[in-house]
Order: sequence, then C-alpha cells, then structure tokens
Amino acid sequence: MFGKKKQPPIKSLVAHGSRIEGHYIFSEGLRVDGEVVGDIRANPDRPSILVISESASVTGVIQADHVIINGRVVGPVHAHELLELQPKANIEGDVSYKGLEMHQGALIAGRLIPLVGAGEKPTLKLAANND
Repeated sequence: MFGKKKQPPIKSLVAHGSRIEGHYIFSEGLRVDGEVVGDIRANPDRPSILVISESASVTGVIQADHVIINGRVVGPVHAHELLELQPKANIEGDVSYKGLEMHQGALIAGRLIPLVGAGEKPTLKLAANND
C-alpha cells in the first residue's frame, strides 16, 4: 500500500504535555507526543498513518494502516499494512501486522500476529544498527 502511493499527511497532533481520556478516531495522519488513555483508531475508509513518538504514552487499542511506534503502548496494536517499531518502542500487548520493521532496542511483551492469507509469508525487515 505505502510502497507505491504517497503516505497520507499528518493533520492532527496530541502535543507533549497533553492528556486525552476517551476514544480518538482520526482521518489520514495523527502524531501523538502526549498521553492518550483510550483507543486510537483510523477511519477505515481512507489510508492512514499513526506516529507514537518517544515521549508518548498510549493505553488502549491502536488501529491504523501504517503505525510507527517509538514510545510506550499498553494494549493491542493492529497495523493493517506496516508496523514500524523504533528503538525506544515499548509495547505491552499483542501486535498484528502485514509488514513489520523492528529496530534493535524495541520491546514487545505480547504475541506477534502476522496478517497474511493462506500460503503467504509476512514481510519482515530488520533494521540495521547505524551506531
């Protein structure tokens, strides 16, 4: 999906120092730098990207096409296309994905569940350590 098409723009922000309690539904792109206690779901009718930054914390279900995590998540993560786990990602919950990119240092306390059809293999990319 994202290999050939341009990624959707990030149009919404949960700023550092902000806290949202409740479910959040977004269209296209969302960046979380603050804290969300509740589910974050993308509108399923449009391509979506969700970025959870290093300073962010989310407690709840995460669901989007392309999910990039570098902060803390407590709850299941559903990436319908690509899940990118950056070095400071810390997830307590199951993750489902079609493609997975995981950097050294990322932690998952849960199951990895590839979203593939019969006979397909999930896409897995190990990020090189650039230190």
